[in-house]
Amino acid sequence: MSTWTFDNSHSSVTFAVKHLMVSTVRGSFQRFTGRLELDPANPELASVQATIETASVDTDWDQRDGHLKSPDFLDVANFPEMTFRSTRVEKTGSETARVHGDLTIRGVTHPVVLEAELAGFAVGLERERRVALSARTKIDREQWGLTWNVGLEAGGVLVGKEIRIELEIAAVETTAAA
Repeated sequence: MSTWTFDNSHSSVTFAVKHLMVSTVRGSFQRFTGRLELDPANPELASVQATIETASVDTDWDQRDGHLKSPDFLDVANFPEMTFRSTRVEKTGSETARVHGDLTIRGVTHPVVLEAELAGFAVGLERERRVALSARTKIDREQWGLTWNVGLEAGGVLVGKEIRIELEIAAVETTAAA
């Protein structure tokens, strides 16, 4: 089993949510850390831990970012981090898996399942071993207490309940298997 540390310069944590029931607003978190324990020969034994700084939310619109940081949504003053900790990995194909784990937002923890795909392994310019993977999930934001919304005159709501989360992770091996 080797330990791999997220390489943020080649990774991203993004999300998408419906606005006015029809358009999609996308955003990202700019600051996060993570560690992956992985043995390519035994992917079911893998584990991952990640921490995201909530104040690093970025949707390319300062007013919306300020609202997302407020107590209406992420409440960054009281909850500066979100975390994910895997509980088990279920291999679904030669390069795919379901990563089951606990997602904590605003101090509330619920299980989620990430559909993950291994992109591959490579050797970097400084001869370091690297791995890349993608993962996706959908959550109902209201389960984590993110319930702020505005009803629309024509029906529906301003902000959709479902949030799509996508991760593109590159990691560098920091501890090789013995």
